Amino acid sequence: MGMPVDAASRPTSSKLARRVAASLATATPFALADGLGPATESGGNSLWVGVAFVLAAIAGLAWHWRPRTTVPPELQRRRRTDRQRSRSGFNSTLIDSTVDTVLDPRIAEPQRRIGPYLVERDIGRGAMGMVLLCRDERTGESVALKTMALGREFHGDALEEARERFFREAETAGRLQHPDIVAIREHGEEDGIAYIAMELLSGRDLSEYAQPTRLLPVPVVLGITARVAQALAYAHRQGVTHRDIKPANIMVELVSGMVRVTDFGIARIIDSTQTRTGLVLGTPSFMSPEQMAGSRTDGRSDLYALGVTLFQLLTGTLPHKAESMAELIRSIANDVAPDVRSLRPELPAALADIVALALEKHPEVRYADGDQMAADLHAVLVQMRNDGRPAASGPAGAGGGPTAAAPAEAGHNR
Repeated sequence: MGMPVDAASRPTSSKLARRVAASLATATPFALADGLGPATESGGNSLWVGVAFVLAAIAGLAWHWRPRTTVPPELQRRRRTDRQRSRSGFNSTLIDSTVDTVLDPRIAEPQRRIGPYLVERDIGRGAMGMVLLCRDERTGESVALKTMALGREFHGDALEEARERFFREAETAGRLQHPDIVAIREHGEEDGIAYIAMELLSGRDLSEYAQPTRLLPVPVVLGITARVAQALAYAHRQGVTHRDIKPANIMVELVSGMVRVTDFGIARIIDSTQTRTGLVLGTPSFMSPEQMAGSRTDGRSDLYALGVTLFQLLTGTLPHKAESMAELIRSIANDVAPDVRSLRPELPAALADIVALALEKHPEVRYADGDQMAADLHAVLVQMRNDGRPAASGPAGAGGGPTAAAPAEAGHNR
């Protein structure tokens, strides 16, 4: 058993390397071999043991004098951060072998680009694609980018037809300049992805306030509906029909009073896809009888859909409901919509008449244009104020007025 070695006198790796280097400088291979002694049957070949010792010493010297890589201070900070994340349970999948550290994948991932727009995040899902929060690299402005995967949905002649339809409808919708219609900046296509860049809206869509426990005060509902009716009247005068009016396509910000009708032209753009899959263009529960039958439609079909929207915002339910599509089509075509006062007895009779007129089966009996409907809604508002009616917010437990609404959510275009 050898003598114990004091830890303080134990040679370090660098000291050992220097000693080996000095020995190699003064010795020859023959001297090393002679010093190790001759080979014996019991002791093995001492010469090969010596050669192995020399190679090990050379390897140690090479490691000691290896080129050192200077790690920049920023990478040193990242390395410390990654070690802290590892201790806290953070797991990253991207390894930077050059600096032997683990990086957050968000640091190295290149930013996605669609045309001149840099994608920041997803903010919604549309009928044929995503709605993205983007930044216009030319102006720095944030926009909502609605994408449509035409190349995935169509092929051959159908793709060319869909592309032509997209550009035609997007250009038509882009010409609409109204304070209550979402502004379209531009449209384009890249790698089979068609896109429409539109103003980024704050607020929420009205579908959140079409629930029985979240109904808005009646005056607020009437004011919003009247503004949408006026926006539709403007669009119809420009020869543009929406074809998919519903709460989800009406954005509001209750504190500021912002109202925007969205998705003009989108329904017509996806017409050929829905026809191809056997569906009818539009959202079934909000479709007029003539639209459901596949007949020619005009602005009065939009006003029917606005009547369904008004019914739902006042009651929290739809005028026609069914277990199957066939039963829903039959109900919309034949059944008279219930009187809103059967669900909300406190509503004015004049308001019930407006809803009933908007939901007429025959378009020639319906409101001829949105301005007429808006004027009747304003008349009911004046009547309610003169009668001193409370700003009822719906059945017991319903949400409060504008200031009681949920906080605005930026970029919630759909």
